[in-house]
Amino acid sequence: MNRKETVDALRKKIDQVDGKIVELLNQRASLAQKIGQQKSLEKEQVYVPSREKEIFQRVSELNRGPLPVQSLHAVYREILSASRSLEGSIKVAYFGPEATFTHQAAREKFGSSAAFVPLASIADVFQEVSQGRADFGVVPIENSTEGVVTHTLDMLVEADVRICAEASLEIHLFLLSRSGRFEEIQRVVSHPQALAQCRRWLAGKLPGVRVNEVASTAQAAQMAAAEPNLAAVASGLAKELYGLQVVAGNIEDQANNITRFLVIGDQQPRRSGDDKTSLVFSVKDEVGVLHRMLQPFARNRINLTKIESRPLKHKPWEYLFFLDLEGHIDEPRIQRAVKKLEKDCLFIKVLGSYPCAV
Repeated sequence: MNRKETVDALRKKIDQVDGKIVELLNQRASLAQKIGQQKSLEKEQVYVPSREKEIFQRVSELNRGPLPVQSLHAVYREILSASRSLEGSIKVAYFGPEATFTHQAAREKFGSSAAFVPLASIADVFQEVSQGRADFGVVPIENSTEGVVTHTLDMLVEADVRICAEASLEIHLFLLSRSGRFEEIQRVVSHPQALAQCRRWLAGKLPGVRVNEVASTAQAAQMAAAEPNLAAVASGLAKELYGLQVVAGNIEDQANNITRFLVIGDQQPRRSGDDKTSLVFSVKDEVGVLHRMLQPFARNRINLTKIESRPLKHKPWEYLFFLDLEGHIDEPRIQRAVKKLEKDCLFIKVLGSYPCAV
């Protein structure tokens, strides 16, 4: 048997497998429709973060290769997205415009079958969700290079929403222009955080070239599409959307450049077994007060993964403290620690308990 016949025979087997995959996907879709009907009767949410986490974990455990787990997750992200669309529509607001990294994170979290709504500010995303015009919102919370996004912290305190899920996105920055040629660049524009994440690269490769801040990486890409001598620092998605050429790729100064995003909504996800709880509190300005506030977590053997402080507006030298901790608010040990904390706080708010990012 020659090589061509061997390839043809293998392709026939692939065709047979494809037929089975299509049949099984539609069986799965039919079951999702039935679940959607039941959810509608019981007025339950279409998107269930704990169930999504469970599916991804099981897929990882079942995988025996040669497909890498990351590739299977990408496939299942779209399967879940399409299945949810059969159960009911999901409207997701995000800090836009199109092709921002927040847009990319929203697509990776909800898949392509959700309805995405770009908004001009983080505050607009919170308002859209709190007023029920969007089911969920996606906003950035922190970057591994540049730190916390303060606008998001402030809105978490003020808005009547919950954190429902989180997502982490590895950030790769591209220098994009109409021609893709270094020698034609006279100015570089991007969002302040994106510029900060590649500051050293720009200084080394484009010394003397003007660098200006704009509202988003997507706006920078739009400007680069309109001006021949202007380059944008933006995402790979922006290259596709705005028809730009790559001058240089992966220009971030730190190799492990990761941004964490939050999904906000009005639901409290149930326990998944691998959860995180976020809360914020304020206390009187006294010696040793923060140490006392953290003791209930230590006594209950609760691991704190993050602590961040923010000044209280209109109250100089008073602060809000944001905590991320391992565990779900439904767990007795978490409840004990929070109840103890409440006794000594001027203000406390549980921002949400949600599955940790896959």
